[in-house]
Amino acid sequence: MDLGLSGKTAIVTGAGSGIGAAIARRFGHEGAHVVVSDINQESAAAVARDITDAGGSALGVAADVTDEAAVSAMVEQAVEAFGTVHILINNAGLARDGRITKMSESDWDLVVDTGLKGAFLCTRAVLPHMTDQKWGRIISMSSRAHNGNPGQANYSAVKAGLIGFTKAMALENGRNFITANAVAPGMIDTPFVRSHPAYEKIRDNAIKTTPIPRVGEAEDVADAVAFLASERASYITGDVLHVTGGRY
Repeated sequence: MDLGLSGKTAIVTGAGSGIGAAIARRFGHEGAHVVVSDINQESAAAVARDITDAGGSALGVAADVTDEAAVSAMVEQAVEAFGTVHILINNAGLARDGRITKMSESDWDLVVDTGLKGAFLCTRAVLPHMTDQKWGRIISMSSRAHNGNPGQANYSAVKAGLIGFTKAMALENGRNFITANAVAPGMIDTPFVRSHPAYEKIRDNAIKTTPIPRVGEAEDVADAVAFLASERASYITGDVLHVTGGRY
Protein backbone atom coordinates (compact mmCIF):
# COMPACT_ATOMS: atom_id res chain seq x y z
CA MET A 1 0.00 0.00 0.00
CA ASP A 2 1.36 3.39 -0.98
CA LEU A 3 1.04 5.63 2.06
CA GLY A 4 1.84 8.78 0.11
CA LEU A 5 4.64 9.80 2.48
CA SER A 6 7.39 10.11 -0.11
CA GLY A 7 8.73 13.66 -0.16
CA LYS A 8 6.90 14.69 3.01
CA THR A 9 8.89 16.16 5.90
CA ALA A 10 8.38 14.61 9.32
CA ILE A 11 9.72 15.76 12.67
CA VAL A 12 9.90 13.00 15.26
CA THR A 13 10.78 14.10 18.80
CA GLY A 14 12.42 11.76 21.26
CA ALA A 15 13.62 9.75 18.27
CA GLY A 16 17.06 8.78 19.52
CA SER A 17 15.92 5.35 20.68
CA GLY A 18 12.97 3.04 21.24
CA ILE A 19 9.59 3.84 19.71
CA GLY A 20 10.72 7.22 18.37
CA ALA A 21 13.65 5.67 16.53
CA ALA A 22 11.39 2.99 15.02
CA ILE A 23 8.96 5.68 13.83
CA ALA A 24 11.79 7.74 12.31
CA ARG A 25 13.17 4.71 10.47
CA ARG A 26 9.71 3.80 9.18
CA PHE A 27 9.24 7.28 7.75
CA GLY A 28 12.66 7.04 6.15
CA HIS A 29 11.70 3.72 4.59
CA GLU A 30 8.55 5.35 3.19
CA GLY A 31 10.61 8.03 1.46
CA ALA A 32 9.93 10.93 3.83
CA HIS A 33 12.51 13.50 4.86
CA VAL A 34 12.99 12.77 8.56
CA VAL A 35 14.09 15.24 11.22
CA VAL A 36 15.32 12.98 14.01
CA SER A 37 15.03 15.09 17.14
CA ASP A 38 16.34 14.09 20.56
CA ILE A 39 17.80 15.82 23.58
CA ASN A 40 20.91 13.69 22.98
CA GLN A 41 22.74 14.83 19.84
CA GLU A 42 24.69 11.58 19.45
CA SER A 43 21.54 9.47 19.59
CA ALA A 44 19.75 11.71 17.08
CA ALA A 45 22.73 11.62 14.73
CA ALA A 46 23.01 7.83 14.97
CA VAL A 47 19.38 7.24 14.00
CA ALA A 48 19.62 9.79 11.18
CA ARG A 49 22.72 7.98 9.95
CA ASP A 50 20.82 4.66 9.97
CA ILE A 51 18.21 6.24 7.72
CA THR A 52 20.65 7.80 5.27
CA ASP A 53 22.77 4.63 5.16
CA ALA A 54 19.62 2.79 4.06
CA GLY A 55 19.13 5.27 1.23
CA GLY A 56 16.75 7.64 2.99
CA SER A 57 16.82 11.34 3.80
CA ALA A 58 17.34 12.45 7.40
CA LEU A 59 18.71 15.15 9.64
CA GLY A 60 19.70 14.64 13.29
CA VAL A 61 18.87 17.58 15.54
CA ALA A 62 19.47 18.04 19.26
CA ALA A 63 16.51 19.76 20.91
CA ASP A 64 15.04 20.07 24.38
CA VAL A 65 11.30 20.16 23.72
CA THR A 66 10.67 22.05 26.97
CA ASP A 67 12.72 25.00 25.66
CA GLU A 68 10.80 27.33 23.33
CA ALA A 69 13.95 28.65 21.67
CA ALA A 70 15.28 25.14 21.06
CA VAL A 71 11.98 24.06 19.52
CA SER A 72 11.93 27.10 17.24
CA ALA A 73 15.50 26.38 16.14
CA MET A 74 14.60 22.73 15.43
CA VAL A 75 11.70 23.74 13.18
CA GLU A 76 13.86 26.35 11.45
CA GLN A 77 16.48 23.68 10.71
CA ALA A 78 13.79 21.40 9.30
CA VAL A 79 12.43 24.12 7.03
CA GLU A 80 15.91 25.18 5.93
CA ALA A 81 16.84 21.59 5.05
CA PHE A 82 13.59 20.36 3.51
CA GLY A 83 11.43 23.40 2.75
CA THR A 84 8.53 22.87 5.16
CA VAL A 85 7.06 20.54 7.77
CA HIS A 86 4.19 18.21 6.95
CA ILE A 87 4.17 15.82 9.89
CA LEU A 88 4.89 16.19 13.61
CA ILE A 89 5.22 13.23 15.94
CA ASN A 90 5.10 14.35 19.57
CA ASN A 91 6.95 11.38 21.02
CA ALA A 92 9.36 12.92 23.54
CA GLY A 93 8.59 11.82 27.07
CA LEU A 94 9.93 10.12 30.15
CA ALA A 95 8.85 8.57 33.43
CA ARG A 96 9.72 9.34 37.04
CA ASP A 97 7.57 6.87 38.93
CA GLY A 98 6.47 7.02 42.56
CA ARG A 99 3.40 7.03 44.73
CA ILE A 100 1.91 10.50 44.91
CA THR A 101 2.85 11.04 48.56
CA LYS A 102 6.49 10.31 47.70
CA MET A 103 6.60 12.09 44.34
CA SER A 104 8.75 15.21 44.31
CA GLU A 105 7.59 18.40 42.66
CA SER A 106 10.63 18.24 40.39
CA ASP A 107 9.67 14.74 39.18
CA TRP A 108 6.13 15.96 38.48
CA ASP A 109 7.38 19.02 36.60
CA LEU A 110 9.95 17.12 34.53
CA VAL A 111 7.47 14.52 33.29
CA VAL A 112 4.67 17.01 32.63
CA ASP A 113 6.89 19.60 30.98
CA THR A 114 8.57 17.08 28.69
CA GLY A 115 5.45 15.21 27.59
CA LEU A 116 2.77 17.89 27.61
CA LYS A 117 4.45 21.28 27.39
CA GLY A 118 6.79 19.81 24.78
CA ALA A 119 3.84 18.76 22.61
CA PHE A 120 2.35 22.25 22.97
CA LEU A 121 5.56 24.04 21.98
CA CYS A 122 6.30 21.74 19.04
CA THR A 123 2.75 21.85 17.71
CA ARG A 124 2.53 25.61 17.99
CA ALA A 125 5.83 25.94 16.10
CA VAL A 126 4.86 23.76 13.12
CA LEU A 127 1.22 24.81 12.68
CA PRO A 128 1.93 27.97 10.62
CA HIS A 129 3.69 25.84 7.99
CA MET A 130 0.91 23.25 7.93
CA THR A 131 -1.74 25.97 7.73
CA ASP A 132 -0.03 27.71 4.82
CA GLN A 133 0.13 24.49 2.79
CA LYS A 134 -3.34 23.29 3.89
CA TRP A 135 -1.97 19.88 4.84
CA GLY A 136 -0.62 18.49 8.08
CA ARG A 137 -0.50 15.57 10.46
CA ILE A 138 -0.02 15.95 14.22
CA ILE A 139 0.34 12.64 16.05
CA SER A 140 0.98 12.56 19.79
CA MET A 141 2.14 9.50 21.67
CA SER A 142 -0.24 8.76 24.49
CA SER A 143 -0.22 5.42 26.33
CA ARG A 144 -2.47 2.81 27.81
CA ALA A 145 -1.52 4.64 31.02
CA HIS A 146 -4.04 7.36 30.14
CA ASN A 147 -6.47 5.12 32.02
CA GLY A 148 -4.33 5.56 35.14
CA ASN A 149 -1.47 3.53 36.58
CA PRO A 150 -0.59 3.32 40.28
CA GLY A 151 2.74 4.99 40.91
CA GLN A 152 2.49 6.97 37.69
CA ALA A 153 0.25 9.92 38.48
CA ASN A 154 2.51 12.31 36.57
CA TYR A 155 2.92 10.03 33.54
CA SER A 156 -0.79 9.11 33.45
CA ALA A 157 -1.75 12.78 33.66
CA VAL A 158 0.47 13.57 30.69
CA LYS A 159 -0.87 10.72 28.58
CA ALA A 160 -4.48 11.62 29.36
CA GLY A 161 -3.71 15.28 28.75
CA LEU A 162 -2.30 14.51 25.32
CA ILE A 163 -5.63 12.98 24.33
CA GLY A 164 -7.48 16.16 25.31
CA PHE A 165 -4.84 18.23 23.52
CA THR A 166 -5.24 16.05 20.41
CA LYS A 167 -9.01 16.49 20.33
CA ALA A 168 -8.66 20.26 20.70
CA MET A 169 -6.12 20.41 17.87
CA ALA A 170 -8.42 18.34 15.65
CA LEU A 171 -11.27 20.80 16.18
CA GLU A 172 -9.11 23.88 15.73
CA ASN A 173 -7.28 22.82 12.59
CA GLY A 174 -9.51 20.52 10.57
CA ARG A 175 -10.65 23.36 8.32
CA ASN A 176 -7.08 23.54 7.03
CA PHE A 177 -6.94 19.79 6.32
CA ILE A 178 -4.68 19.22 9.29
CA THR A 179 -5.48 16.08 11.26
CA ALA A 180 -4.56 15.43 14.88
CA ASN A 181 -4.58 11.96 16.39
CA ALA A 182 -3.02 10.08 19.29
CA VAL A 183 -1.49 6.62 19.49
CA ALA A 184 -1.67 4.78 22.81
CA PRO A 185 0.80 1.88 23.06
CA GLY A 186 0.59 -0.83 25.65
CA MET A 187 3.52 -2.97 26.76
CA ILE A 188 6.20 -2.38 24.13
CA ASP A 189 9.64 -3.99 24.25
CA THR A 190 12.11 -1.09 24.27
CA PRO A 191 15.44 -0.47 26.03
CA PHE A 192 13.63 2.00 28.33
CA VAL A 193 11.06 -0.61 29.39
CA ARG A 194 13.68 -3.34 29.74
CA SER A 195 15.65 -1.11 32.13
CA HIS A 196 12.84 -1.24 34.70
CA PRO A 197 13.98 -3.27 37.74
CA ALA A 198 10.75 -5.30 37.68
CA TYR A 199 10.75 -5.75 33.89
CA GLU A 200 10.41 -9.53 33.82
CA LYS A 201 7.48 -9.50 36.25
CA ILE A 202 5.76 -6.70 34.32
CA ARG A 203 6.39 -8.45 30.99
CA ASP A 204 5.06 -11.81 32.18
CA ASN A 205 1.94 -10.22 33.66
CA ALA A 206 1.31 -8.26 30.45
CA ILE A 207 1.56 -11.40 28.32
CA LYS A 208 -0.86 -13.26 30.61
CA THR A 209 -3.46 -10.49 30.46
CA THR A 210 -3.17 -9.55 26.78
CA PRO A 211 -5.55 -11.20 24.26
CA ILE A 212 -2.67 -11.35 21.77
CA PRO A 213 -0.18 -13.07 24.09
CA ARG A 214 3.06 -11.29 23.33
CA VAL A 215 4.86 -8.07 24.12
CA GLY A 216 4.53 -5.41 21.46
CA GLU A 217 7.44 -4.29 19.32
CA ALA A 218 8.39 -0.70 18.52
CA GLU A 219 7.66 -1.47 14.87
CA ASP A 220 4.03 -2.24 15.77
CA VAL A 221 3.66 1.34 16.96
CA ALA A 222 5.60 2.73 13.99
CA ASP A 223 3.18 1.02 11.61
CA ALA A 224 0.19 2.65 13.32
CA VAL A 225 1.84 6.07 13.25
CA ALA A 226 2.77 5.75 9.58
CA PHE A 227 -0.85 4.95 8.72
CA LEU A 228 -2.23 7.95 10.63
CA ALA A 229 0.34 10.19 8.93
CA SER A 230 -0.56 8.91 5.50
CA GLU A 231 -2.96 9.98 2.79
CA ARG A 232 -5.00 6.88 3.70
CA ALA A 233 -5.99 8.47 7.01
CA SER A 234 -7.06 11.88 5.72
CA TYR A 235 -10.58 11.58 7.18
CA ILE A 236 -9.49 10.41 10.63
CA THR A 237 -8.94 13.09 13.25
CA GLY A 238 -9.39 13.60 16.97
CA ASP A 239 -9.07 9.87 17.57
CA VAL A 240 -6.95 7.55 19.70
CA LEU A 241 -5.50 4.38 18.19
CA HIS A 242 -4.57 1.82 20.85
CA VAL A 243 -1.67 -0.49 20.04
CA THR A 244 -2.02 -2.79 23.02
CA GLY A 245 -2.74 -6.27 21.71
CA GLY A 246 -6.28 -5.83 23.05
CA ARG A 247 -5.25 -5.07 26.64
CA TYR A 248 -7.16 -2.12 28.11
